[in-house]
Amino acid sequence: MAIFSGRGQNFREAFTRPFGILKLMCQDDVLLETKLSLPLVARGKVRDIFDAGDHLLFVASDRISAFDCILGTGIPCKGRVLTQMSLFWFDVLKGVIKNHFVSADVKEYPKRLFRQKKMLEGRSMLVRKAEMVPVECVARGYLAGSGWKEYQAQGKICGIPLPPGLKDGDKLPEPIFTPATKSTSGHDMNVPFRYIANLLGVDLAGQLRDLTLDIYNLAAAHALDRGIILADSKFEFGFVDGDLVLADEALTPDSSRYWPVEAYSPGGPQMSFDKQYVRDYLELTKWNKKPPAPALPDDVVRKTSEKYQDAYRRITGRELAA
Repeated sequence: MAIFSGRGQNFREAFTRPFGILKLMCQDDVLLETKLSLPLVARGKVRDIFDAGDHLLFVASDRISAFDCILGTGIPCKGRVLTQMSLFWFDVLKGVIKNHFVSADVKEYPKRLFRQKKMLEGRSMLVRKAEMVPVECVARGYLAGSGWKEYQAQGKICGIPLPPGLKDGDKLPEPIFTPATKSTSGHDMNVPFRYIANLLGVDLAGQLRDLTLDIYNLAAAHALDRGIILADSKFEFGFVDGDLVLADEALTPDSSRYWPVEAYSPGGPQMSFDKQYVRDYLELTKWNKKPPAPALPDDVVRKTSEKYQDAYRRITGRELAA
């Protein structure tokens, strides 16, 4: 695989190229697994979810995955970035849609958790239990990732025809809704709108499409004001007491492609604020992309952590809470 193809850069040059002056705001010990005195509901690629009675407790670890494999090396502060960026966006978007968030104040968690206050602060949140919609709602404003591959093969994405001659990284004529479902292997599978209309009903499918594009347009405009391109993002929705709400995470570097405006150049993969550095490093190894994954070197870990933190700082205008 060519890394940053068409740019004349090898991996190390691309990896060490700065987006600007970075300040490492958080240097926590890495949290790979959470153990609490609450029933464990699920342990995902990043989040550990616990049953807190009427609510769920989401704890974002510092785990990182690539090629559907959880790596043994964590990324310092990653869980804090994911949680605090979600909270920022939940607040920004509250005029567009309700969300499942209840509190990030450990004093409002079950009392038995107070002894683990230091570990939970900044990386956890209490949320309402939701009946999740079994569809991932993706908005794309730029051509990248699986969308680029589908366009190359078919000239369209999720059945939506696109102009000929577009390049990897090009801005689309307008943002498009490209839903996906999960296969049994865990890979996202892009599907046409008619698929989710048949699955969920035309009214709900249309509501999800409109909400997804409204959220994307608002977030993309905010990000661009901060010098960042929001290329695409994935959202999950659910029902709480009959109301459709935004759930899971919101517009984090794990669920979105964020590109720095100053480095944007269509025609190949873009510099990004997510785990692309990890993927690029692993592509250079002889790993067969099956567990166990190789350990990450210190420079890859450090640079990935810096990019997550820099994304948070640029988007929110805040320093990451310790």
